[in-house]
Amino acid sequence: MSKTNSGHHRSRLQRIARRVMLERSLLPDFSSQAIAEMNELPKAIPSDDKSIHDLRNLLWCSIDNDDSQDLDQLTVAVELPEGAVKILVAIADVDALVKKSSAIDEHARHNTTSIYTAAQIFTMLPEKLSYDLTSLNYDEDRLALVVEIVLFDDGTIKSSNIYRAVVRNRAKLAYNSVAAWLDDNGSMPPEISKVVGLADNLRLQHRVAQKLKNLRHIHGALDFETIEARPVFDEQEIKDLEVQSKNSARELIEDFMIAANGVTARFLEAKKFPSLRRVVRTPHNWKRIVEISAKHDFVLPRDADSRALAQFLAVAKTSDPLRFPDLSLSIIKLLGAGEYVVERPGESPLGHFGLAVKDYEHSTAPNRRYPDLITQRLLKAAISGSPIPYDISELEEIAKHCTETENIVQKVERQVAKSAAAILLEARIGEKFDAIITGASEKGVWVRLLNLPVEGRLMEHFSGQAVGHKVRVKLIHTNVDEGYIDFKKIN
Repeated sequence: MSKTNSGHHRSRLQRIARRVMLERSLLPDFSSQAIAEMNELPKAIPSDDKSIHDLRNLLWCSIDNDDSQDLDQLTVAVELPEGAVKILVAIADVDALVKKSSAIDEHARHNTTSIYTAAQIFTMLPEKLSYDLTSLNYDEDRLALVVEIVLFDDGTIKSSNIYRAVVRNRAKLAYNSVAAWLDDNGSMPPEISKVVGLADNLRLQHRVAQKLKNLRHIHGALDFETIEARPVFDEQEIKDLEVQSKNSARELIEDFMIAANGVTARFLEAKKFPSLRRVVRTPHNWKRIVEISAKHDFVLPRDADSRALAQFLAVAKTSDPLRFPDLSLSIIKLLGAGEYVVERPGESPLGHFGLAVKDYEHSTAPNRRYPDLITQRLLKAAISGSPIPYDISELEEIAKHCTETENIVQKVERQVAKSAAAILLEARIGEKFDAIITGASEKGVWVRLLNLPVEGRLMEHFSGQAVGHKVRVKLIHTNVDEGYIDFKKIN
């Protein structure tokens, strides 16, 4: 692919990402005070605190994206008598180095999350922290909060606890290679074979995760599939867009994290602490979801029911896999966005409709999500018997800000992703593609290409075609700075 006049693709996208962040009042750079604080930070491994467990002997491992450097959690499983299994999730102790109201904390509180643009990751914490000092890196001793869950043979919880510990990552693993091995579609990753007993432990974790997932689905957890593409760079140039798909290793970690987040919420409740819950309310737009299901010859009940919706999604995925991602996206939008709310001790939880769980909060990614760091501070105070570090009004202010900023961050990430797609296609003006209609309204008609995970606008309105129909289109225009891709329908 030829280089553009305005420089390499990556640097071009980085300029766009920074501009869009600043336009939406996000901070792409750390203040000089935050950098000065970071340069003074020690490694946080105490040797004399008797309340901190030493769990470095366990077969901990991390499973994440191939290029992930901010390792927030490790997992391990231990077999117990009578079919019970203990699973342990170690979560990076970020609070040990990032103190409340410090300059680093204020930056994290402002952006609320790491921002994953197609060009660059704008980390919530300085890279020296999130990629090194607080990352649960391979073969390094690290402080962590450990969520311990003992499960009966059917996957229901027998007991749970949370405590501080020192851990050591024995293997840094990646989703795709672990999933290929677990599903007998690939060889064992060498990082696994080097650690005696790790292969058996991961198979045990996989079996437990499947039981946890099956239980959630029995209760009505929803199974979506959307198309999320990330650019593949050849040095500085974009050569392709890669779709991230679900696999057994991603689901293993997802199921363990959902379980850990539930335990965290109930732990704080038991300690009579407030918590920052992650909720998806019962949908207001259920009537519209019922109408959509009717078009697919499926009858949903009049009142919102996650079990029935889960059944509809399963049927729809099997009967029409090509259009299922677009159906998923429509339902997700109608369910409404997740939000952060403060829950006082003794209150009835709002719950998470999509996950079919009552007790849920974000706690497992404190390197890259600010609500998780808040939760960690609450947990550590609850464990040690210290005063609650936030009053209710401050937690409510943080919850509101995190919810609003999450929406802004998603818009930034989407806009830069569209610019990346526009870069990939800008040299292909005039080419023809097979596409599927993904949206139609008074504002316009949108299509998704079938052979590239790219969506664009159909510039001419036409009648007689509806969402889900296949069409043949020609690329007529791109605007990289704005992320516009325009097509024309052809016969």
